[in-house]
Amino acid sequence: MYSYIINNAIEYIKELFASDFTGHDFQHTMRVYKMATVLAQKEGADIFVVKLSALLHDADDRKLSPDTCEHKDRARAFLRENEVDDETTEKICTVINQVSFKGADSVSPDTLEGKCVQDADRLDALGAVGIARAFAYGGSHHRAMYDPEIPPRPNMGEQEYFTSESTTVNHFYEKLFLLKSMMNTDTARVLAEHREQFMRDFIAEFMNEWNVQF
Repeated sequence: MYSYIINNAIEYIKELFASDFTGHDFQHTMRVYKMATVLAQKEGADIFVVKLSALLHDADDRKLSPDTCEHKDRARAFLRENEVDDETTEKICTVINQVSFKGADSVSPDTLEGKCVQDADRLDALGAVGIARAFAYGGSHHRAMYDPEIPPRPNMGEQEYFTSESTTVNHFYEKLFLLKSMMNTDTARVLAEHREQFMRDFIAEFMNEWNVQF
């Protein structure tokens, strides 16, 4: 039964994000799903809750579906249609609700399952893939790559973070370079160390080229 529901969730998400080009596409979800599963196995978390939470974590994301975000309407509808019991549904929706980065108002999940999914999602925002996703998202929202006249603001609260107009390079300082210190599991911290350094090297090279330095 469990594998059947997981397969249904994969197909559901594949269809839901078929036309997404913001970096929150189907392949992003699958990377988070695979990483969260690895973390869950290492940490001893509930694999079924982690897998479904990871697969559905962006279904009601406020950036992608603001109308369904508050009550997790899409996730709940899928779980109901697949006859997931109420207790498990609430666990999954709690995990999903605590995953997102919210600037200085971000929370550390209060369940092990939530910690695994949050770490997996944040790891996908780091490294080479994280760089590609940042510029994909920025371009899809008509953001400038970089503007030296717009300084980054790394300590924004939730409301300011979600409403501010910024640049993609600023996003590294306002979110991405903050994620390593926010990881919940030892495995994620090790992976984040390498991925963050890769991004810092990229930004250093970006600035050298922007300012025509040799």
